[in-house]
Amino acid sequence: MPVFNRREVAPRAIRSVLGQSGVDFELIVVDDASDRPAEEVYEEVREAGHSVLYQSHNCGPGAARNLGASRARGDWLAFLDSDDYWLESKLATHLESLRRSGLSIGQTEEIWYREGERVNPPKAHKISGGDLFRRSLRAVCVSSSSVVLKRSLFESHGGFDESFFVCEDYDLWLRVAAVHPFDFCPEPLVVKHGGHEDQLSRALPAMDRFRIVSLLKGLNQEGAWQTPERVEAIRSELHRKLRILSKGSAKRGLDRVVSLCAEVVAAVGRDDVAGALELARELLLMWPARTGS
Repeated sequence: MPVFNRREVAPRAIRSVLGQSGVDFELIVVDDASDRPAEEVYEEVREAGHSVLYQSHNCGPGAARNLGASRARGDWLAFLDSDDYWLESKLATHLESLRRSGLSIGQTEEIWYREGERVNPPKAHKISGGDLFRRSLRAVCVSSSSVVLKRSLFESHGGFDESFFVCEDYDLWLRVAAVHPFDFCPEPLVVKHGGHEDQLSRALPAMDRFRIVSLLKGLNQEGAWQTPERVEAIRSELHRKLRILSKGSAKRGLDRVVSLCAEVVAAVGRDDVAGALELARELLLMWPARTGS
């Protein structure tokens, strides 16, 4: 569990893990250089025989999750964002679903709240199982707070891309979905909260630039991504995201961003994917970086 500040809500998330029943587990909290660490609840973690790790500087949720995963001893990994929480039977019920399916990764149904009101998730983000690759191209339909996967699978995909301050979940779950089907447990076992000001998705502008880099990374690698149908789908979604980013940037007078988008399109058109990826990484530098977990 990565934690950056959030002293008000992180204890709820942490205690929801400590309260899990019917399964042996270890909790690894990674404090991502909080201004005021939630030491009261961290002491509860340590007293229960679990671990709290501290980052020396703020690196973002991907790096924090990777650090926690590197210290984990179990065969399965689960993640939880500090503003969400699990119901008491989450781990036991979910592991049973995964073992029945024989699959290496899965997610469970969620209960969504936005600004304190219970809501239905947007259709694009509603989670499910099976082959999620095409759905994952458009938007995140894998919930990090819900996922359980084999540690060996996580390690084989290199974990979260630590150069992404946001969309690190989009990037990893897209890479996994290109190769692995997902189990889906229909029982709602995760309570997800959104709409608050410190969410990174609200704090960082033009998030599609990270997704554009992720798609180009996929085009630039061999293997399961490279079927004709998948390449066509990736290119279609890549062009859609570039149009959106270019149009929004033109309205704001961001001429260099508009130019970079056009250059990426041209490079992809001549099958210079490596060149397009290099140009797209420049897009990541066009706005101030903000990290957090």
